[in-house]
Amino acid sequence: MAQPLPDRLHHGRGAVSNPTSARMRTLAREAEPDRWDEEEPPPLATSVTVEQPRTIISRNSSPDIPFDRSINAYRGCEHGCIYCFARPTHAYHDLSPGLDFETRLFAKPDAARLLAAELGRRGYTPAPIAMGTNTDPYQPIERQWRITRQLLEVLAAWGHPATITTKSHLVTRDIDILAPMAARRLVSVNISITTLDPRLARAMEPRAATPRRRLDAIRALSDAGIPTSVFVSPIIPALNDHEIERILSAAAEAGARGAASIPLRLPHEVRGLFEDWLAKTYPDRARHVMTLQHDIRGGRANDPRFGERMRGSGPYAEAIRARFSAACRRLGLDRAPAPLALDQFHCPDCPQLELF
Repeated sequence: MAQPLPDRLHHGRGAVSNPTSARMRTLAREAEPDRWDEEEPPPLATSVTVEQPRTIISRNSSPDIPFDRSINAYRGCEHGCIYCFARPTHAYHDLSPGLDFETRLFAKPDAARLLAAELGRRGYTPAPIAMGTNTDPYQPIERQWRITRQLLEVLAAWGHPATITTKSHLVTRDIDILAPMAARRLVSVNISITTLDPRLARAMEPRAATPRRRLDAIRALSDAGIPTSVFVSPIIPALNDHEIERILSAAAEAGARGAASIPLRLPHEVRGLFEDWLAKTYPDRARHVMTLQHDIRGGRANDPRFGERMRGSGPYAEAIRARFSAACRRLGLDRAPAPLALDQFHCPDCPQLELF
């Protein structure tokens, strides 16, 4: 069971709490505050546990998601984005979706071997594999573990298409793999930019790349011929929604070819974590933010219904969509992305049969 920690800001971390009363638990612990809590807490270290799954490709049949398979090289994410909808997945490990999610990570070093084995199974049919759907494939620990790079090497060798979503400049490290894949129409990259304000970015996403570095990543990828889009998500009412046009304009100038967005989602424990963070970080606007959040989520903090959870509803959500669409049209970011190739898929080690 995760150890309780006092609710307060920790330098370099997103969540201000580490709730242990997760949905899967019958017991909970609470920190007992004492006089030591008034002192600056020591930095929270990041730990990484090796995970050994039997398979690496995850499948889904959600009507809201434009892909049916994905790979996550890591569980948990050191970026510490306070709004991350993946935080509740840590509850399945008997860990907290709060600080545990961003400090107690899991890595899958055998991922590349598992991927090659799954691609080689009889009857496998290729379709784009999404990377970065739950946790960022280029979070800081990727510099040492290099699991994402190993996965890309397998995908390139097999001629298998993939999409990448990240908010890290580290993706540019792998341009030597991504550019040849892009020339074969096998890859596209989405760079997530939630704000151009470095202070807001540091508060919301404490260990992610700065907005300027993310724009630099778009420019570097685009210059290398890699189709790159900007992902303006989540859009948070009264916090970053006023930046929509500025973000899109900066991304288009950097070379982005497309854009997408999703309004803030607050499933399960994320709601409490976000509200705690909001009250401590932006107390002057916390109530206003949550009032508008309820407006775009049918009177609740979160609307999990298919067809609504990725769009939001009501006048405020419609106004956001209208602004976003108008800016994309003006900037040329409304073009449909070219489909990735499926005809490049092949077994790199299989002997080629002779025709005669």
